Amino acid sequence: MGGSNGMSEPFWKTVPLDQMNESQWESLCDGCAKCCLLKLEDEDTGEIAYTKLHCTLLDAGTCQCSDYANRKAKVPDCVKLTPAGIEEIKWMPKTCAYRLVMDGKDLPNWHYLVCGDRNRVHETGNSVRGKTVSEDTVFEDDMEDFIVDWEEE
Repeated sequence: MGGSNGMSEPFWKTVPLDQMNESQWESLCDGCAKCCLLKLEDEDTGEIAYTKLHCTLLDAGTCQCSDYANRKAKVPDCVKLTPAGIEEIKWMPKTCAYRLVMDGKDLPNWHYLVCGDRNRVHETGNSVRGKTVSEDTVFEDDMEDFIVDWEEE
């Protein structure tokens, strides 16, 4: 007979991150592109600050990487997310589906796996669309001028 409504639980509630297949893993990404923002680390405190500067490979209109398959070759600092890595990456946004699932929390109602609409993340303001500029447009010494605090929004 099974569950109360006969529906099975979604995979992100039943499959541990480290046991997901590639399709399940990739589908968890909500397309917010917050992880594609440049971050600055305070050398004294280790505190991480987000900037509104995005990676040179990010297509700011779609919030998608313009060369996802080759991103590590073109941007060596690009972090490839893995189940083991999620725990170690302190700067993952609070809304990140990987972080939420790792912490045993549910996906937000704007996540397309929940609502079926890939644009909802943008429509609800949970992506960086329209909020960033390319790192290519700023000198490294000026990056501190672009620090933002979107985590509390």
